[in-house]
Amino acid sequence: MDDQIAASQDAASTAEAKRAIVNRLRRAEGQLAAVTRAVEEDAGCRTVVQRLSAVSKALDRAGFLVISTALEECLADPDNPEGIKPEELQKLFMSLA
Repeated sequence: MDDQIAASQDAASTAEAKRAIVNRLRRAEGQLAAVTRAVEEDAGCRTVVQRLSAVSKALDRAGFLVISTALEECLADPDNPEGIKPEELQKLFMSLA
C-alpha cells in the first residue's frame, strides 16, 4: 500500500513539474513575441535588449527546472536504468551556466 501512495505522489509531483515547465516556456514564447514586435516597430535598443533579457531568463529558468526535476527523480530512484546519470545531469546543468 505504501508503494502505491509513493507512486501516486511521484506522479502528482511529475505532473506539477511538467505544468510549471510548460508555463515557463509559454511565458518565454510571449516574451519572444514581444521582442519580435519591438524590432518590427523599430523600438529603441534598450527596449529590445530588456525584452531579450526577459526571454533568456525565462528559458534559463525552464531549463533549470527540467534539470532539477531530473535530479529529484535520480535521487529518488538511483538504480533506475532509464534515469539520467549524475554525470550527465552535471553536463546538462553546466550547459545552461
